[in-house]
Amino acid sequence: MIDETHVGIFDLFIFLGVFQGLLLSWFFIKNGRKDKKANLYQGMVILFLSLAIFEELLNNTGYIVKVLAISNFSEPLNFTFAPLFYLYVRSSLNPTEKKKVWIHFIFAFFWLLYMVFYFVQSNEYKYNSYIETKHPDWEYIKAIYKISEDPLGIRDYINELTAVQFIIYMAASIIVLMRKFRSVNQSVFNTNNEMLIVLRNTTFHFLMIIAVFLATKIYYGMNSDIGGYLIASYVSLMIYTTSYQVVNKSDFFNQPHSFLDFHIPKYQKSSLSEENKEMILLKIRKEMEGNKYFTNNLASLSGLAKLINESSHHVSQVINEKLNKNFFELLAGYRVEYAQKLIREDKDTKLTVEELSDMVGYNSKSSFNTAFKKITSLTPSEFRKSKEEL
Repeated sequence: MIDETHVGIFDLFIFLGVFQGLLLSWFFIKNGRKDKKANLYQGMVILFLSLAIFEELLNNTGYIVKVLAISNFSEPLNFTFAPLFYLYVRSSLNPTEKKKVWIHFIFAFFWLLYMVFYFVQSNEYKYNSYIETKHPDWEYIKAIYKISEDPLGIRDYINELTAVQFIIYMAASIIVLMRKFRSVNQSVFNTNNEMLIVLRNTTFHFLMIIAVFLATKIYYGMNSDIGGYLIASYVSLMIYTTSYQVVNKSDFFNQPHSFLDFHIPKYQKSSLSEENKEMILLKIRKEMEGNKYFTNNLASLSGLAKLINESSHHVSQVINEKLNKNFFELLAGYRVEYAQKLIREDKDTKLTVEELSDMVGYNSKSSFNTAFKKITSLTPSEFRKSKEEL
């Protein structure tokens, strides 16, 4: 076996994209709660794309020869990208929708089982398969196999099957998206709805991947893997762009943090009983809902704890365990909810965004807009307009 390896600048670009993608996907999946399924699907898309371009990287650099046992491990993932993207679009527009999703992955699961015929082949056979697509001028080696790696003869059509599935699911995604545009009386290229802008741009990127895939397959032939390298580079660029957006829109810099502030498991030795937790929760809600402590622009965890005569540690524990939030998320939730109430009651539209921001406890309009968008997917102005149209 020839085990030559070579690493170029684009290989490093893709490798860093894989690493970044795996890290990024963990955060998306971690935040994919029941009311945020879109995060889960987006995280899975990033995870599977990262694994797919990792295999492409191994093939292109020649390192796959050193790990032939995992050759073609990402092939079944080809049939997950399009369904996951469709589910991401649908759940972004209808976060409370409940439908069976497993049916969309039947074919991917079937292909995974079918790939067992290939996975059990010898390393010599896998080596020949590798050079057939990447180095057809190399000399084949003798390989013996006792069972066909493709008994149904369908693996030769994986590119065609992938293309068909992408076209079907992308068409379905576009139809769902266009219906949403029409329902809010906005056009694809002229909208101020942030959610629709994000979904429109993401759809464009996936269409670009399909275009690159089809163009290279048509030009070089359906059995060529040249397009895979171009797609891997484009996916890496998407991952870098997404990472930048996540960091740029993060609330991390709006809160006190230390450069070496590593996470330490909390509350392991807490003395709070369930009864005490419920009592503290009642006092928190009374202070927030009854006295509107959240409207204080100097509101803090320590300030709230002092008002209800409890330790900051215990207050933080109760908010985390009982409400599944941190203090800043709790504060933002109350403030945005109150802002929505004020907007609904402001029939004459006299309150400005700056005034609303000040009334609910924010020190700046930008912080108010950021929190409002994060919770409602709309700016305060868009929310007001949506209520006026009802």
